[in-house]
Amino acid sequence: MDSEEMDIRDAYEELIRENIGFDVLCSEYGQDRAAEILNLMVDTVCSGKKKIIVGGEPISADIVKNRLLKLDLFHIQYVFECLDKNTTKVRNIRQYMLATLFNAPSTMNHYYSAEINHDMYGNDG
Repeated sequence: MDSEEMDIRDAYEELIRENIGFDVLCSEYGQDRAAEILNLMVDTVCSGKKKIIVGGEPISADIVKNRLLKLDLFHIQYVFECLDKNTTKVRNIRQYMLATLFNAPSTMNHYYSAEINHDMYGNDG
């Protein structure tokens, strides 16, 4: 990686750190977990590929980057909650995490609505 590429990567890392509330994530979930998410997002945003595989589908890198750059603290907290509740075996955790991050903006509100409905009206038996 040359100097210009490192500068671009550093700039994206700083932007993403701010967007996702990295310091808050570190205090809530630990430095290692927060850094894993940060590194995955930076790696993906800085990828030179034209298509990025998300959920088994090739998606335009521009679309993936755009969506990742819009994530905030609440999206990442949602992603951690989903990861913590998952009980199925994940063969490729990096791909699973990327798909969860990519889908967070379009699934988070429905997830929390379903949780509220379950808590208020659900019957576990």
